[in-house]
Amino acid sequence: MAEKDDLDIETPGYVPPKQVTMNEMLEKDKDDKSLEDYKKKLLGDAASGEKVIFFPEDPRKVIVTKLSFCTEGRPDVDLDLTKDIETLKKQRVTIKEGVTFKLKVHFFVQREIVMGLRYVHKTCRKGVQVDKTNYMVGAYAPREEEHIYSTPTDEAPSGMLARGEYTVKSLFTDDDKNEHLKWEWAFKIAKDWND
Repeated sequence: MAEKDDLDIETPGYVPPKQVTMNEMLEKDKDDKSLEDYKKKLLGDAASGEKVIFFPEDPRKVIVTKLSFCTEGRPDVDLDLTKDIETLKKQRVTIKEGVTFKLKVHFFVQREIVMGLRYVHKTCRKGVQVDKTNYMVGAYAPREEEHIYSTPTDEAPSGMLARGEYTVKSLFTDDDKNEHLKWEWAFKIAKDWND
C-alpha cells in the first residue's frame, strides 16, 4: 500500500474552483461598475492588469519569509524562512507550558492571484503524531506589502507528561496543490521560559 503524504490536505467533498489568471478575472464583467470597483479593491496593485513582480529572479508566486511564535508579554520568536531551512531542524523554540500563543506566517504574493492558500502543520513527539492542523489562509492578490496570516489563539499543553521536545512539519500550499514552502522546525515545552 502506498504511503499517504503526512501533510495531506484533502478535504472530503471539497472541489476547488477553476484556476483563472488575473487578466481573465479583470476581463470578466467589465460593464459592471460595482464589480470593477470590488476587483480594484481586491487586487490592489495588480488591478491595472500589469504583472506585479517584486522578486524578478524568483519565479514563485508565493514567497514565505518568516514564521513567528507570538505570546503576550514576550517578544515574538521569529524563524527566518528565507535562509537555509535545514538549519531550522536544529534550533529549538522554548515554550512555557500552558501559555496561550498564536503563529504568524509572513509572505509575499507576486505575478498572479493565489486562491485557497493553506498552512498545514503536523506536530510529533518521539516520532508519534500528536496534532495535525490545517488552516485555511484564503485568497491573496499580489501587492508590495508583506501579507501576514495569524492562526487562531491556541494553548500549549501543560503538565509533566507534556514537557519535552516536539518536531513540526509545516507546509504552505494552495488548492491547486502547489507547494510554496515545506519546512521542519522544533520546539520544547518546559516548566518555564528559561528551562
